[in-house]
Amino acid sequence: MGDGTAGGPDLPDPREPMTVEAVLTRWPTGAWKRELIDGVRYFYGEFDQRDAEIAERTYPGRRVLVNRAKDLEVHAGGAGPARSVLDSS
Repeated sequence: MGDGTAGGPDLPDPREPMTVEAVLTRWPTGAWKRELIDGVRYFYGEFDQRDAEIAERTYPGRRVLVNRAKDLEVHAGGAGPARSVLDSS
């Protein structure tokens, strides 16, 4: 999943109010567009590992990855790591 570098702002502490920057850049509210590609939920944006971890908690049992375009993909559950839809063609 991703390269481990943080691209967007950290989410505020649970006791702090949400910031506009976090709402506009973190998953899922930071997604510019959403698609279903070959059964994969595909979220366009500039996401990182933190967003993937949030998506994994949101979609338990699914395989989540941030691809080389920094978009987030949610794949069906299964054995082994998910393969990006960008690598399918």
